[in-house]
Amino acid sequence: MYRSRGRGVGVVTKAVTLLGTGLMGAGMARSLLRAGLAVTVWNRSVEKARPLAADGATVAEDPAAAVSGADVVVTMLFDAESVEEVMTEAVAAMKPGAVWAQCATVGLDGVEALASLAAKHNVPFVDAPVLGTRQPAEEGKLIVLAGGDPSLADAVAPVFDAIGVRTLWVGSRIGDGHRLKLAANSWVLALTAGTAQALALTRNLGLDPQLFLDLIAGGGLDNGYAQLKGRGMIAGEFPASFSLDGAVKDAGLIAAALRDAGADDRLMTAIHSQYQSAAAAGHGDSDMSAVFVAHGQEDTQ
Repeated sequence: MYRSRGRGVGVVTKAVTLLGTGLMGAGMARSLLRAGLAVTVWNRSVEKARPLAADGATVAEDPAAAVSGADVVVTMLFDAESVEEVMTEAVAAMKPGAVWAQCATVGLDGVEALASLAAKHNVPFVDAPVLGTRQPAEEGKLIVLAGGDPSLADAVAPVFDAIGVRTLWVGSRIGDGHRLKLAANSWVLALTAGTAQALALTRNLGLDPQLFLDLIAGGGLDNGYAQLKGRGMIAGEFPASFSLDGAVKDAGLIAAALRDAGADDRLMTAIHSQYQSAAAAGHGDSDMSAVFVAHGQEDTQ
């Protein structure tokens, strides 16, 4: 028996399928397993999914077979196109009443297209992007930003409670979760790019860039995320917590959302360009903090 945190109502353990076991998905799968859920995983490159078998997951060879017995199907693939391609193959195999929880960041047009695919097959759909990176995914400490029919909350609660420290139901419209997620990511992308610029300017003016982090430490301008990413930038070490390619994708989605909302997109467009430059320099698989290399003098040692 799984008990949803804070609800006080017993919920029978769910069978969950997770499609996509990359940086985020693998950690989410392990969090689901720790919660006692029966987990099936699938990944386009099956080699990335196989290690989860040692943690107790069932590794499926194709997405349709993966989803066939699930009560909840979680998609955590790279972008809208990859989610749509996989779920076009798999959605018809979902059993009646199974819920599709779409957790990847796919943009507003993307989530509408995916919701339409679900509706075509009479599959209940929750827009549920997550806030957090690799470590929170591993620790079950993501924040789930849910949008959609609130009557589906109990069905997905065991899953969301397992992967996240908090679930925020943003609104009843499909896409409401994404609206808040894009706003949150706009701040994270700007903070990381701004930290990179400040450190590069300090360095290029002939000072030790650590002085900038020391300057803001402990004061009103301090930020733990800036300190963490800043130390990696100074060291020239970028182990992926959230990939630079993912930052490029999300910055593009945010700029498009700003334009569609009639807001000024110039800042995010400039930030998008910085991330693109760093990715073009060969750092797409590195952490998003590798945006620092867009400022030149990559070797900071």
